[in-house]
Amino acid sequence: MPAMKTSQRRLATLLLLAPVTLTVAFAPSARRCFAAAQSTSYTPASTASASAAPPSTTTGLCSTNQVDGNMAKSVPQWFQHEISITAPSRGCHLITSDVTKAIQGDMTKIKIGMANLFIQHTSASLTINENADPDVRRDMEVALNKIVPGHWTTDGTFLHTMEGEDDMPGHVKSSLMGPSLNIPIRNGRLALGTWQGIYLNEHRNQGGWGGGHTRRIIITLQGQA
Repeated sequence: MPAMKTSQRRLATLLLLAPVTLTVAFAPSARRCFAAAQSTSYTPASTASASAAPPSTTTGLCSTNQVDGNMAKSVPQWFQHEISITAPSRGCHLITSDVTKAIQGDMTKIKIGMANLFIQHTSASLTINENADPDVRRDMEVALNKIVPGHWTTDGTFLHTMEGEDDMPGHVKSSLMGPSLNIPIRNGRLALGTWQGIYLNEHRNQGGWGGGHTRRIIITLQGQA
């Protein structure tokens, strides 16, 4: 019996010390492809000609039909656009149609996904709110001015005053409202509610025709067909 137990121990030791080989298979990655169009400034649809299409710069990964085999259905698609908008005045401006026009061609390729909008500035912001009554946009600006009054620049509240009376209040409003939005994509469309619209909030007085601030917005789409 002791000899049998010793043999069993030796066998167990050999099994533990035996080399183990693992085989890992990696799926081929999607190839990158790029397309670009010239980007120029334009005005929000509410103040521009209805026939004017928003310019954009577009970058995208290959569509799913460029990937072989069953991986085609699971590979996410990525697209990126840049649009530039000059607001006609300080305040909140509805830009939903401008955004939609810029991304429509790529967005229709996505059944389920997400759109991210990011504004590259510190005295302007993005938000989503009422898209029907323009009084809401006017009242939003009034409320922001009461939350961050302009006189804080001249009464000693703010130290950063070198760039004008509206500059530091604009920075605070930008942080309160936020620089980015995430909007679901459903069946090739932005899944906004019936009364929801995308706002560009211009927080500087200099925003306007002839020398106003041009605001750049990066729009990134990702999802699956």
